[in-house]
Amino acid sequence: MSKTAALLLLTLGLFSLPAYADKGDCAVIVHGIGRTKAHMAEIQEDLEDHGYAVLNIDYPSREKTIPELAENLHPEVKKFLKGRKCKVHFVGYSMGNLVIRAYLSKHAPKKLGRFVMLAPPNKGSEVADFIGDTAAYKSFYGPAGQELRTKLDYDILLGKLKGDVGVIAGDRSIDPISSFVIGGPDDGKVSIESTKIDGMKDHITIHATHTFITTNDEAVAQTRYFIENGSFERETGK
Repeated sequence: MSKTAALLLLTLGLFSLPAYADKGDCAVIVHGIGRTKAHMAEIQEDLEDHGYAVLNIDYPSREKTIPELAENLHPEVKKFLKGRKCKVHFVGYSMGNLVIRAYLSKHAPKKLGRFVMLAPPNKGSEVADFIGDTAAYKSFYGPAGQELRTKLDYDILLGKLKGDVGVIAGDRSIDPISSFVIGGPDDGKVSIESTKIDGMKDHITIHATHTFITTNDEAVAQTRYFIENGSFERETGK
């Protein structure tokens, strides 16, 4: 049901808001390199439908370094949180997770909630190692693209990990060339091993590709489940 239709029915007394509609928590969503906030729309909609106030940020992902991009987020997040006393959760996709991590190292909110990482290159990307020096790669991905290599020390570049972190990795690929370069279980861009990070609270692998993990129904559901429970949902006995 659209929000307009729900509002009309609510006005006519034919529809009531669900019990979860006044969650009182906030969520900040950050897309990956070369993407826009539209790529995160399904996660935004799911969280909003379950009572979260959501800021889905657009930012110039190919124009600056990751720490500089993190600073770009601050004015928008600060404006979004003004007057709110909510616990603040974060959701990132791909490089957006690294931007969030850099942001939290300097601007972590007082009431920091949980942090869900979707397909994060937490140990860099073997693909960036392989083609990072090419003119085409440098032109398209810009300064941040150079900071996706596996040999970088992210603790120095981004700061120490903060908050309760849950990682969702994919194990399906639609990019055989990149998968060949990676050389192990991967989502077509990032190896499953590279998604892992010291200090994470939980990690789960789902049947999804890197490109489409943000629209995968399980990923969307698991994102909210971790925010609400601090762990991912698993079948009994698994």
